[in-house]
Amino acid sequence: MQNFEFAWKTADGLELYAQGWLPEIPLEAVICLVHGLGEHSGRYFRLAAYLTRAGCAVLAFDQRGCGKSQGLRGHIPSYEVALDDISHLLDEAGQRFPDSPCFLYGHSLGGNLVINYVLRRFPRLAGIIATSPWLRLAFEPPAFKVRLGRIMNSVWPSFTQANCLDIQALCRDPEVVEAYKQDPLVHNRISARLFTTAFNSGKWALEHAEEFKLPLLLMHGSADRITSPQASSQFAKEVPGDCTFKLWDGLYHEIHNEREHQDVLNFLVEWIKAHLS
Repeated sequence: MQNFEFAWKTADGLELYAQGWLPEIPLEAVICLVHGLGEHSGRYFRLAAYLTRAGCAVLAFDQRGCGKSQGLRGHIPSYEVALDDISHLLDEAGQRFPDSPCFLYGHSLGGNLVINYVLRRFPRLAGIIATSPWLRLAFEPPAFKVRLGRIMNSVWPSFTQANCLDIQALCRDPEVVEAYKQDPLVHNRISARLFTTAFNSGKWALEHAEEFKLPLLLMHGSADRITSPQASSQFAKEVPGDCTFKLWDGLYHEIHNEREHQDVLNFLVEWIKAHLS
């Protein structure tokens, strides 16, 4: 596959880093990828390699404050601005691949964002893929931290603290966990604004699931200790149209990085092929 890099300037003056992967076989679809909290697009190289072998181009960007993109680590000025950044990625896809079906794919925080993007922005896309979306956390955050986040969101929204992510809960493969620990582009910060808006938007999405109108593939590991598989199941049951929910027994948060990733990615590609038009 061929890898290329590009960037764009946001309305508030940040440069966001992006990259793409092209297949060596005829193009069938383009996948726009939105990564999770504190990570970056480069962690999806293996996923991109698999998708390109299936004839898909992949476009991904480092969210503001992440990876090689500019911005305060772990902070967004507003949830709407984060959705605007996704709009730009989709615009890039439309300009580069105007005749190809486009799918929007989000993992974890990215899953929260892409689900809300559909509910709030009503895009015309071939389908949506959400893996381990942050609709609810798999644990109850301390009440004082939630209250502190809400207070700071009002008085100092860019205030950041450690996200307290349980790195061991990412994946059962110790090599993946160790690579995450050693990755210089990964960070552990989250701002009051990002936490509060993502927390509230996950809840809002659950309350508006019956308004979701696009084909959806929603996948989660049953042993995820970071985001709630029960919330994903609840969301899928409320979606009125074309929704496929796949619960992967015993898998952790990063189902695309687990030892069973071949099965996960095979399932993903088969769903994409079934929704090409």
